[in-house]
Amino acid sequence: MSVYILPFEKMHGLGNDFILLHHKYLPPHFTEKQLAETLCNRHFSIGGDGLIIVKPPEDGADFSWSYINSDGSLGEMCGNGIRCFAKYVFDRGLTNKNQFKVETLAGIVEPEIQSNGHIKVNMGSPILLSSEIPVLSENKERVIDQKITVLDKDFNFTAVSMGNPHAIIFLDSSKELEALDLEKYGPVIEKDKHFPKKTNAEFAFIKSRNYIDLRVWERGCGITLACGTGACATVVAANLKGLIDDEPVTVNLPGGELIVEWDKQSNSVFMNGPAQSVFVGQVELEV
Repeated sequence: MSVYILPFEKMHGLGNDFILLHHKYLPPHFTEKQLAETLCNRHFSIGGDGLIIVKPPEDGADFSWSYINSDGSLGEMCGNGIRCFAKYVFDRGLTNKNQFKVETLAGIVEPEIQSNGHIKVNMGSPILLSSEIPVLSENKERVIDQKITVLDKDFNFTAVSMGNPHAIIFLDSSKELEALDLEKYGPVIEKDKHFPKKTNAEFAFIKSRNYIDLRVWERGCGITLACGTGACATVVAANLKGLIDDEPVTVNLPGGELIVEWDKQSNSVFMNGPAQSVFVGQVELEV
């Protein structure tokens, strides 16, 4: 048994935290799944909600990436993660562009470094067809306010994909949102039979026509302080239900605020928010 020294950077977007690695440093004899499960362990390793690997592009973009959840499952997209990715490649001199393209399993995503240091990301078009999200529903078009029974409680969810599936549930008051036992209902919704590829579960309260309070159970890692794709999906769902206006919306998560806008003319969802480097270091792996 030998020891491999792996350099990494720890980053977060509104408390949603990630371990970032450059592909050239990947250790031998580890799959990406094994690496994520090992490094994301908060008690025996670095700890994080997910692992992000910076890779060269395959199809004409500037970069590609792998995003792996803390449980080892592959994620199609991660909004907070892509902002951290953008800051990492820009700050480390891997690109001199302030706007560039990244290949993801959800398609090409375009981050832009703003003058205030925040990152604005064109997250692409929301997916609304039930078969493409995917969600099992009698409605083959848009799934809005479909009833779901979760343990002892009935909810109505609206389904949206931002390259990954989301079930958004709107609650009637901030007190109801605060009192919600997310650890009780979140994992049950994630694995519910309606969702063939599981789902992220969002619980939201519309505070005003341009402000939403949001809590998220993320598929593959559980409760997180923020979810970028969840914020985007929630804004789309609220718009579909006529609960908000066609303008930028502030989404308040436990870790902070994101600004999200669904530009219907281009059918693109834009997300704007911070990314923060926490520390750089190296970890020893037995190989």
